[in-house]
Amino acid sequence: MEQQLTYPNENVISIRGLKKYFGENKVLDGFDLDLGKKENLVVLGRSGSGKSVLIKCIIGLLAPDSGQIEVFGKDILSLDHQALDEMRIRIGFLFQSNALYDSMTVRENLEFPMRRHSIDLNEEDARQRIEEVLDNVGLSHTIDMMPSELSGGMMKRIALARTMILKPDIILYDEPTAGLDPVTGKEIITLIMDIRQKYNTAAIIISHDMKCVKATADKIILLQNGKNYKEGNYASFIGSDDPYVQQFFE
Repeated sequence: MEQQLTYPNENVISIRGLKKYFGENKVLDGFDLDLGKKENLVVLGRSGSGKSVLIKCIIGLLAPDSGQIEVFGKDILSLDHQALDEMRIRIGFLFQSNALYDSMTVRENLEFPMRRHSIDLNEEDARQRIEEVLDNVGLSHTIDMMPSELSGGMMKRIALARTMILKPDIILYDEPTAGLDPVTGKEIITLIMDIRQKYNTAAIIISHDMKCVKATADKIILLQNGKNYKEGNYASFIGSDDPYVQQFFE
């Protein structure tokens, strides 16, 4: 029977004192974060400040040097490979590059996570789930197309559908609107909000797109020198007289 994960203190992710160094480069140097149930948290910071490193640590793609990462109340740094794999089923990751498999059709790309994690669905239930997530992103007609036949915006939406195929409780978005035209970027922003509404997901969103930040963020954390430099809602950042904060909101 599938284990039901709990949400202690209403937080689905809690990070304390996270450190990740690459040689002399202190990318994360005592970083703290709390993500609440159904909360959208945007992490801001300059390029190379450690935003992508942060989310890779959360899902275990990178091992931090020290600190604590709790997801659903479990210390992921102490989990064995099987337990970590089970945890990842609950965490969707939208890669900036989309990371679709070029040799697979859209259907096969969506089937892959279910096969990878041995999700126990019969053929009809799996088909219905694929059709559901494609309908959610407005691309039902692409089911038998190859990624090379899709536009950049369509590939982003298919990647988002693949993220949703396992019905995660948390989604990590790495620059979800990067490289997209303004109209397509707005569509992705709308999808992010629609998914939260429909599936009650929490999300960490890495973004430099201030339209995305304004539209999606319940809370913002500004990452500087490996630490949580400032935390608050959009209005508190707009109203800040701190020159470092202001440069992101000009």
